[in-house]
Amino acid sequence: MTREEALALVREYVKNEALIRHMLSVEAAMRFYAEKYSQDVELWGVTGLLHDFDWEIHPTAEEHPSQGAPILRQRGVEDVIVRAILSHGDHTGIPRETLLEKALNACDEITGLITAVALVRPSRSLLDLEPSSVKKKWKDKAFAAGTDRTGMKKAAEEFGVDLWAEHVGNVIAAMRRIAPELGLAGES
Repeated sequence: MTREEALALVREYVKNEALIRHMLSVEAAMRFYAEKYSQDVELWGVTGLLHDFDWEIHPTAEEHPSQGAPILRQRGVEDVIVRAILSHGDHTGIPRETLLEKALNACDEITGLITAVALVRPSRSLLDLEPSSVKKKWKDKAFAAGTDRTGMKKAAEEFGVDLWAEHVGNVIAAMRRIAPELGLAGES
């Protein structure tokens, strides 16, 4: 599946622009890591872009992404992508075995936290955001209280990157590449 086809599928099933921006953020992070680890950038990017395509039609852990997988298969999405999407939630019982699967899990929720931190900054921008600012908000348990900090830390460890020394900075750098598209380029 091409990126254009994946984006059309996302737009068909997702109407919430914030959710689309989340999927674009994960796509950017996945592309960054594919480049870093000499992997298939398009495959990794499409995986990140599609990972939550079914959230609006299957908004529970029991349904997402398990009930979305047949839709992806019907649309001709490669099995390696479908399996990675199925593995990004612990509740599916699909173990994360490949670097692609571990990357998707590591990039998913951290993009949401980074977005939340950027949005509360005076600049409302990723362009001046540093990992230290994310770490400061991380320590504030009232900030983005619904995020699974333990899960994010474990996901980075499983992927083999240090959360603070490398991963948060990498994901910020990846998201900066598309900051205007995410609405996080600040006020001009």
